[in-house]
Amino acid sequence: MQAKHVDLTDFQWQYIKKFFVNDRPTKYSSREMFNAIQWITRAGTQWRNLDSRFPKWQSVYYYFRKWKRSGLIIQIIIELTKIDRQEQGQKPSPSLLAVDSQSIKVGTGISIDKGIDGNKKINGRKRSIAVDIDGRIVAVYVGAANQHDGEAGLELLPKLTQFERLELFRGDSAYGKVFAEGAEIFGWITDTIQNPPSKDRGFVPQKQRWQVERTFGWLNSYRRLSKDYEKDPRSSEAFIALSYSNTILIRLHEYRL
Repeated sequence: MQAKHVDLTDFQWQYIKKFFVNDRPTKYSSREMFNAIQWITRAGTQWRNLDSRFPKWQSVYYYFRKWKRSGLIIQIIIELTKIDRQEQGQKPSPSLLAVDSQSIKVGTGISIDKGIDGNKKINGRKRSIAVDIDGRIVAVYVGAANQHDGEAGLELLPKLTQFERLELFRGDSAYGKVFAEGAEIFGWITDTIQNPPSKDRGFVPQKQRWQVERTFGWLNSYRRLSKDYEKDPRSSEAFIALSYSNTILIRLHEYRL
């Protein structure tokens, strides 16, 4: 895991440049814009404090919003996930996914899609993600923290229809009946069986679910995600996708070394 932002190498850019063929900035290159957005994701600063070596922050922000609304940012992480799976000898589409959520505080001035998670005593938002068996993110949803895990998880389901091999979800008991019935509409099964606690062995990672917790841990290295600073929760989803896309691009570069 890199400790600071590093611009994309030529090798890394080859994986995602096709997404920008029909949506190129007129004055600056798509690569410059994407690097600038990734810098914001890593550094966590305000748009106005964007490093001066990048294009003007207004231009960068404009393309961030444009690419977020068009779904391009989410498309990139899905494509990278498929590529990384193939690099590891797996099929592009996963057959099993783990789902979980993370409640997080919000920055000042955030008033919409915000609530109190009574269990975790957090006033903010809830990040729900679906990951494959190795922790790669394939879908993300951000809503108010007081939204039940099962209901929030339902928002992930329509985003997963492109994975033709998908059969099974694993989640904790909070994903119970509501989520299971929603998944069943798509022909998917949900397993919320939990391992009983063991006094002899201490904490026992739950089979095929611990990866999602590790993924949340990886995301913590991106300062933009230390809190939810976004007025629009769709921007929050985009920054989560950007963070993990950077993680995969780093890994793909390491395969080449």
